[in-house]
Amino acid sequence: MKKVTGIGGIFFKANDPAALKEWYHTQLGIDAGPYGASFEWREHDDPSKQGLTQWNPFNATTKYFEPSAKEFMINYIVEDLESLVEQLRSAGVTIVDQIESYDYGKFVHILDPEGNKIQLWKPAAQ
Repeated sequence: MKKVTGIGGIFFKANDPAALKEWYHTQLGIDAGPYGASFEWREHDDPSKQGLTQWNPFNATTKYFEPSAKEFMINYIVEDLESLVEQLRSAGVTIVDQIESYDYGKFVHILDPEGNKIQLWKPAAQ
């Protein structure tokens, strides 16, 4: 079973997310709305499949990255979220929350051995 198939998002803390988004827009051309910027791409092995990587600065005081004390969180795209969570649980990996479903996919958060919070995402289109 393929586990991680790509990077689904990069999220980091910022003292002034709105000003930082404006800087990235002006200097690098990244158009970011309230939920950040979406970078669309095609899968190499099957160009008919479209993918998405999300980029978003969060407020420096966000609690969303907890229990990690880190300033960032990476979202990984996965093929089979439920099976992967069971494998990780069996391996003793800390599962932070329950799988949640939204119209754009399913999510769960885990911790790596250094306490980095990781978001796993199975897009709805897969």
